[in-house]
Parts: sequence; C-alpha cells; structure tokens
Amino acid sequence: MTAALHVDLDALAANLAVVRARVAPAAHMLVVKDDAYGHGLVPVVTRAWKEQVRWFGAFDVQTGLAVRTALGAAARIFVWQIGGLGEARDAAAEGLDLGVGDALLLEDVAAAASATGRPVRVHLKIDTGLHRNGVRPEQWAGFVARAAELERAGVIVVDGVWSHIAEASDAEDDQARRVFEWGWDAARGAGLTPARRHLAASAAAFARSPFRYDLVRVGAFAYGIHPAGGPDATHLGIRPIARLVAPVVGVGDQVRIGIGALDGLPSTLAGRVSVGTPAGARALVSVGDEVSTVAGWDGAAPGDEVVLYGPGRHGEATATGLAEHIDTIGEEIALRVSPRLPRRHRG
Repeated sequence: MTAALHVDLDALAANLAVVRARVAPAAHMLVVKDDAYGHGLVPVVTRAWKEQVRWFGAFDVQTGLAVRTALGAAARIFVWQIGGLGEARDAAAEGLDLGVGDALLLEDVAAAASATGRPVRVHLKIDTGLHRNGVRPEQWAGFVARAAELERAGVIVVDGVWSHIAEASDAEDDQARRVFEWGWDAARGAGLTPARRHLAASAAAFARSPFRYDLVRVGAFAYGIHPAGGPDATHLGIRPIARLVAPVVGVGDQVRIGIGALDGLPSTLAGRVSVGTPAGARALVSVGDEVSTVAGWDGAAPGDEVVLYGPGRHGEATATGLAEHIDTIGEEIALRVSPRLPRRHRG
C-alpha cells in the first residue's frame, strides 16, 4: 500500500452546481492551474465539461494545451502566463484565449497571430492595485489604443478586459473595482467592444455580486477549499473533494504511517494537528521524510488507513484547517502533495 490522494468527482460536480447557482448570470471559469490544484487535470476538466463548464482558466500555456487535448476545440481556455513569442505562437495555433497585461506581450501576440494567419482572442489586463502584472493606469490609454489598432488590422480580437483583486478588505477591493470600471470605459472609448469583463475569483464571486460581471474565475471553492480565516465549507455550501490517505506501516508505542515531508506533508504540522483514524481523531506526533507517527489506538494494525486531510468524516481537518495551524492557506496544502503520490478518482 502507498499513500494516495483520493478525489471524489461527484463532490466536484456538486460544488460546480453550487458555484453556477451562486454566480449566475455570470459564467464560471473553472481555474485548473497546477494540475487542477493538485487533484489531477484530465479527470477534473473531463468531469467539469460534462457538468456544463465551458470556460477553463489554465494559467500557463502548457496547461492550456493539455486542456485543449482533453476537451477538444469547443472549450474556451484562458491563459495569462505566456513566455514570449514562442509560447504565444503555440497558444494562438490552438485557439487559446490570451490574457495580456504588458505592451511587449501584446506585440508578441500580434506577431504570433500573423504567423498563424488568424486573429487571436485577447483579454486586456489593467493593474487595479495588486501589482500582479497588468498595465498601469497611466499607461492604459496608449495600450488600449494600440490594441484597437491591431484589432482594426484583423490581427487580434479583444474579447475581454480583466484584472485580479487582493480580496484583503472591502475598501481595497472597492477601490480596485473603480479602477477596473475606469479601464473598461477607457477601452470602449478607444473603440474597442469587448464582450466580457472578469475581475472576481472565489471569495469575491461568492460574496459580492457587483464584482461578478460576465465571468468569474473560481478555482479553490470548486475543489471545496475554503478561505483561511473565512467562512467554512459548510457555510459556503461546498465540500472538500479530496482525501489525503496514508497506510499504517507499523505499530508500536505510536502508529507509523507511510507518508512524510517528501510526499508533501509539512513538517511544521507535527504536534499541532489531529488526523483521522478508524478510532477517530488522533494527534499527528511527528513528520519524517517518508514515515510519520500518530498517537496510537486500540486495535491499530498495518494496512489501516489514516486520513491526513479531507471532509472530516474520520476526525481529520480540512486542507484549510491544517493550513490555519501554520499560517498559510488551504491551496498551499493541496499543492504540496507530491506528484509521486497516485491520484485515485471516483465518480
């Protein structure tokens, strides 16, 4: 036996339905960066497509191309980390939607479009204050004017205007939204007629309807990962779709389990959290490189399963519950799970 991440695709489908109902009439772009937050890209996007998700946020071109291979030409796939002309050409050739937040990248995309012989759909990004790339407001007028020129030349189609927000406070987000609205107006004033706006990720999409616009980019909530320090999964109406499970490999004064820091279990969790066992919650005592120890229980035997995180049915915490003990977020716990551990999908 080996440790594994068990992924419940029926739970994913239920979460997708919750997201869809919550953000309507905006469309849901399912963010699938980092191997679908470590859950396994192809099974996740295949089930999401079956559940009527039509937009996928892939972050990088390589992931976008993998989604295209899995789903075919009909899927709308948005990428925003594009490493220059070569990647722009690859993305353009496969009809990906490109997030462009840099004047030099806009020129690379235009060159890529010329090479493929067909216009590329782009979404122009304005920096609303987070400084996670995007064109600064003082440079925006020149940027959208150039985009309009390229659109008139038939090189690009400006399909959207977008940005990120910090989701740190309502006041900061309100200010970011004002900048975003200004950028939208300026783009239209330059002669552009983009079809959609997208600003919100998971938290703002659920909590603040004015931020939804036409499209929302929801990743973490779709996987049942709730925000650290925020409303829990039950309050949000979602449920964790993954359980990180390790086998018991030895029994003594403490129970040894076959998972450790090399598998992605943060060593700083030792002595701070409980895990789920057949007898209920037990303390995680130590985290070694490959083997960790858990407080024992009567009848423990090799082959028993211990749940490191999951939906809580065996006394374990959620991924976010673990994260809060070490001052991080649930996404980091999920993304730390080593690719060498198998992903076992059901549903």
